[in-house]
Amino acid sequence: MPHALAILFRMADMIRLGVDTGGTFTDFVLLDEQGGLRVHKVLSTPQAPEQAILQGIADLGLSLADLHLVHGSTVATNAVLEGKGVKTLYITNRHFADVLTIGRQQRAELYELQPPPLPPPVPAEHCLETGGRLAADGRLLEPLSDADLDVLRDQVRRLVPDAVAVNLLFSYLDPRLEARIGAAMPEGVFVSLSSRVLPEIGEYERGMATWLNAWVGPRVAGYLERLGNALGAASVAVMQSSGDTVAAQQAAGNAVRMLLSGPAGGLIAAREVGALAGHDRLLTFDMGGTSTDVALIDGEPRLTTDGSIARYPVAVPMVDMHTIGAGGGSIAWLDSGGMLRVGPQSAGAEPGPACYGRGGVQPTVTDANLLLGRLQSDAFLAGAMQLDAPAAVAAVGELAAALDQSAAQTAQDIIAVANEHMAQALRATAIRRGADPSDHVLVSFGGAGGLHVCALAELLDMRSAMVPVHGGVLSALGMLAARPGRRLSRTHIGLLSEVPVGELEAIFGALEAEGRAALLHEGFFATDCSVCASVDLRYVGQSYTLELPWRGPSATSEAFHRRHQARYGHRLDVPVELVNLRQWVRGPQSALRLPQLQPGRPGAARDQCTVVGAGGPVARYRRHELAAGQVVEGPALVGEAVATTWLAPGWRLRLDPVGNLLLSRQ
Repeated sequence: MPHALAILFRMADMIRLGVDTGGTFTDFVLLDEQGGLRVHKVLSTPQAPEQAILQGIADLGLSLADLHLVHGSTVATNAVLEGKGVKTLYITNRHFADVLTIGRQQRAELYELQPPPLPPPVPAEHCLETGGRLAADGRLLEPLSDADLDVLRDQVRRLVPDAVAVNLLFSYLDPRLEARIGAAMPEGVFVSLSSRVLPEIGEYERGMATWLNAWVGPRVAGYLERLGNALGAASVAVMQSSGDTVAAQQAAGNAVRMLLSGPAGGLIAAREVGALAGHDRLLTFDMGGTSTDVALIDGEPRLTTDGSIARYPVAVPMVDMHTIGAGGGSIAWLDSGGMLRVGPQSAGAEPGPACYGRGGVQPTVTDANLLLGRLQSDAFLAGAMQLDAPAAVAAVGELAAALDQSAAQTAQDIIAVANEHMAQALRATAIRRGADPSDHVLVSFGGAGGLHVCALAELLDMRSAMVPVHGGVLSALGMLAARPGRRLSRTHIGLLSEVPVGELEAIFGALEAEGRAALLHEGFFATDCSVCASVDLRYVGQSYTLELPWRGPSATSEAFHRRHQARYGHRLDVPVELVNLRQWVRGPQSALRLPQLQPGRPGAARDQCTVVGAGGPVARYRRHELAAGQVVEGPALVGEAVATTWLAPGWRLRLDPVGNLLLSRQ
């Protein structure tokens, strides 16, 4: 049986498991043979993320031999954020060793005239120069001699790096020079070539992507190897920052494309459940234990090649989102002026919030929610994890004493500060993209999102919100809804009206063939794949581009004028220039279908509890006991296995046929 066909038959019989590793919890969504869904959470193990995954698989009683796992990993993200990449050399042309240090000369704060100096991405002693320089038209200006390669070998042996990033000028026009350097590197050194990582114009952005790929690549490769060895016979795929999945074996060499691996899964699932509820214009926030990710969805999640992580630009395609340090584990503290602050420091999973009883003593957002009664000690994770209320009171009480006010008031202030941080991020995300928040539905997910959704909607003057089914593990659900795919690109500069169409079609065809070959290696036939071609265009003389679907020179040019008019308020009577060609090759659509709820009697409140500021008793419901179409008036708490939703006074919820909580403001 052909290799691809064997994989297809094997995957058709497999149980599918989506896994999202977060800073505090690792989430699991299991799709069984009958199409049913099961969800699970375990505390993350940051030092060895695979341990939490193995624990969750054991808890679910799964056989590795029948398992197809789609994983959203934070290994690359955390390595960059924590500055824990490996020792990496940067190899470029002579006189260009300072490109990554100089960058684009942009200040992080526009009016900070004396910004503190930052260390360069790569120390000067680790930046090597060599021959092999191309001109902008692909002509060879300086050869790469055998003597050049001998010098590089000696330098690399002396410096003993873990990884090497090679970024030669205009390498996207001819990758052979970079390939020669890569082949000359010692065995065991991780090699990242710019002509493979990002074959596009822009030596700085291309160099940063190549360096990031090398800097964290060995960490990602080592983790995926450990995970693969631990999972044995299981099939493993990894979510990319663009929302497409890739086989784990192929992901190891493309770490830079995994920097938003987990959050991308959340947006894929938000799109799916939003469409089921009849909404395609969404403003989303994913609030976990460590951070909150906000994004705008208008039909499809938006992608950008102008993203960043930490202080580094990332020019590979990634979901367009903004991340802030506000999560359930965000620590509340007082600055030097006595002002209450929340985050960005987080208690994480170890020791976690004080109420987790794992040694944490600093007050967090989760402790504040527990003290206010929005979280219940006996109902966290459906009772699977008992919260330590006295520890939360003690932690918040210490901060309250410093503020000379009650612990309850301090807890409310902590929630208010965290909410304002998130509201600002949501507002900025919408405004920067020309959208009015009030025209969208606010979608909350992540373990802590449901506790804050009503307050955020009120701050943004939004009247509709949704807490998706399995919202506490939505990123893991998105792993199952994602399609395998590759987003490939190549720079080809010229006036759009003058570049021969046959020349462009040949490049599109080459990119398509490359994408199909990669998917074939994963077990998908050409008939399973769909393709979508696009181009980056600009007016002659501009620096920035707009991406548009390729519809031929004339139609695409006119579409560019309209898009420019809509985006910037004007169009120019100057030639349109082609910059990049892009090809999106995707495998088959996922068979994920959310089960319909069976008709039944409305679920009664479990009991009543006290929530500070609610104005009276608060009914407590179990989400799985609510019936399709049931309406609940706030104030109320709706608990489930992976999250809790606080329905504030003045709000009403209705359960739709698949289990989404549709919230409306009265």
